[in-house]
Amino acid sequence: MNRPYTVATLGSHSALQILKGAHDEGFRTLAISNRDTERLYRSFSFIDEVIALGAYSEFMSLMDELERRKVIIVPHGSFVAYLSLDQQKKMTIPYFGNKAVLDWEASRELQREWLSRAGLKLPRQFRSGAEIDRPVIVKLYGAAGGKGYMFIRDAHDFETRAAHLKEAYIIQEYIIGVPLYIHYFYSPLENKLEIMSMDRRYETNVDSLGRIPAAAQEGMDVDPSYVVVGNQPVSLRESMLAEALRMGDDVVRVSKEICGPKGLFGAFCIETIITPDMQYYVMEISARIVAGTNLFIDGSPYSYLNYSEPMSTGRRIARELKNALLTNNLRLVLDDSSVL
Repeated sequence: MNRPYTVATLGSHSALQILKGAHDEGFRTLAISNRDTERLYRSFSFIDEVIALGAYSEFMSLMDELERRKVIIVPHGSFVAYLSLDQQKKMTIPYFGNKAVLDWEASRELQREWLSRAGLKLPRQFRSGAEIDRPVIVKLYGAAGGKGYMFIRDAHDFETRAAHLKEAYIIQEYIIGVPLYIHYFYSPLENKLEIMSMDRRYETNVDSLGRIPAAAQEGMDVDPSYVVVGNQPVSLRESMLAEALRMGDDVVRVSKEICGPKGLFGAFCIETIITPDMQYYVMEISARIVAGTNLFIDGSPYSYLNYSEPMSTGRRIARELKNALLTNNLRLVLDDSSVL
């Protein structure tokens, strides 16, 4: 493929997967790193160029240069962590995805409305600590890999440990079951949804505590922590795949009602808990590529069923960009604010 565009992303999160996929699909690649990670990204031959910043807050100062280079930006979780919503919306360079989705992803209330309209089963949400009548989890806003999440036993526990929080948070019923993160890709070019892969997260120290018998935990002064340190691959029972696909389809359908005609497209993830009676409870949605897809840089069992070749989510993004270029439909896979 002639390489008129460069695929670029922040050097963090899933950048290696995104840029390897872009390279394999014939694009030039650019990593925008900080000084601490510059050497890492320069060590990979599939990354054509690295721009190192003193801090990611300097990213917006690169807009003119990136426009001259004919860059297409592929966002991931670190864009949420390091750039404000306003900064992301102000980018006028080609941006893979629909920025109208950002408001619905960032607001826990809007996200819940979206998922409810899609007919997904959600855990109960409490408006205040006084309402708590069962174990809950307190979640801070934003994409921070589980940092700041707190398991709370009851209303008294909330008053003791969480009532002082100054950050915005939600109080969500704690569902007992198996966490499952389902990675999807929706193609506006083909009007088709694909299940790309699945994972569960390895969280410290809650997963370590789970290996200690309950009786032995008595007297231990350790609060559960839900900070994600890694991911594990999962293959779902085939009888449950139809419902997983249905959930993704309905999320995309409703997104076209709330976020303009383009709706949600590209990579996204529905984060679920599966209970012993085989019910999915949906905890939240990530409207972008998630780090759990890094397990599948060489593809997953599900992507192989569709492609019979290595197809990561990062490469699937690049394949969509390439197909859009080859059919003169690039605007269909970019935000409407993009400059071409």
